[in-house]
Amino acid sequence: MSRHIQVTFDAHDPRALSFFWRELLGYVHPGPPGVELPEGADPLAAWDDFLARIGVPEEQRNTRSAIEDPDGPGPRLFFQQVPEDKVAKNRVHLDVRVAPGLRGEERMAALEVECDRLVALGATRVRRYEPDPPMGTGFIVMTDPEGNEFCLD
Repeated sequence: MSRHIQVTFDAHDPRALSFFWRELLGYVHPGPPGVELPEGADPLAAWDDFLARIGVPEEQRNTRSAIEDPDGPGPRLFFQQVPEDKVAKNRVHLDVRVAPGLRGEERMAALEVECDRLVALGATRVRRYEPDPPMGTGFIVMTDPEGNEFCLD
């Protein structure tokens, strides 16, 4: 039997970091428990209303956030607020498959387009690795707005 996983990120700003990863992965913010969101409703606004209604102080409303795969099979990503800064390279990082089936310059061009989009959302480009056949297909190393490394693959 396989297991489901949740990937957890430590963050200074869970809401902002979850927004970045939502845009990167095409995920969604789930609504609050027991709240039916109408079509087109903003789930983050619904969370603000929900947290205020249950008495969570305003300064504690950005201590956690989550995003989920709208199609179901992908892992849930959870973002929790921590006081300390990130001080070293991640020992685990995510490879985001944005050019499946593409090879050579076509692949690298697709990676560059996505890299530019993510830089506009607050990511940082670290380095491009060129294709090195037969095993290396090329990728771009990036960091999210809080310095977590990931690769466009």
